[in-house]
Amino acid sequence: MARVALVTGGTRGIGAAISVALRDAGYQVAANYAGNDAAAEAFSADTGIKTYKWSVADYDACADGIARVEADLGPVDVLVNNAGITRDAMFHKMTPQQWKEVIDTNLTGVFNMTHPVWPGMRDRKFGRIITISSINGQKGQAGQVNYSAAKAGDLGLTKALAQEGARAGITVNAICPGYIATEMVRAIDEKVLNERIIPQIPVGRLGEPEEIARCVVFLASEDAGFITGATLSANGGQFFV
Repeated sequence: MARVALVTGGTRGIGAAISVALRDAGYQVAANYAGNDAAAEAFSADTGIKTYKWSVADYDACADGIARVEADLGPVDVLVNNAGITRDAMFHKMTPQQWKEVIDTNLTGVFNMTHPVWPGMRDRKFGRIITISSINGQKGQAGQVNYSAAKAGDLGLTKALAQEGARAGITVNAICPGYIATEMVRAIDEKVLNERIIPQIPVGRLGEPEEIARCVVFLASEDAGFITGATLSANGGQFFV
């Protein structure tokens, strides 16, 4: 029987590419989303992947949503924590609400999703937790103190949890994308993109969502069982740790 993979924020952008790549690799895939019903319906119609709506910032909603997925498809073997938001502002203008919303989704959301699936993975002696962090969690970014803090926190969570899961057959890894050609990045002013962003990327282009998805498929596989607590940077050479 095919393993079950659950992708948060799995109906748009990088998340959609991950959902499709896992489906194509033979997984039964459930794609979570938070708010855009029209996009989720179109994604499901186009791909055949079942979608489930809840906010990863709400622990009880996560537990209930995971229970629904497992009732439909079976126990979750692979969890991809991809859901994320931005509320950008320079720090002196950042509001407590902007800070809280980003931390609640991008960091606490990883806890909220991982905690309910962890006991089952421990019992079955198999699991894959893959969290999509960011280059800005590694190097920081002006105007994104909240986002950078959350994404850096994801890396700390990954390293600590990997140590707890290792003997139970659970790997825990993170991927840090650089600038990827998603709808959000493509919306940046073309002049800014071509003159300020792409020149920082040694390979001379934006990454593609499918390139991040291929990283996820590898880390989810049986072949990646000796890789845990790792951070995989996929940024075209823009930043080295």
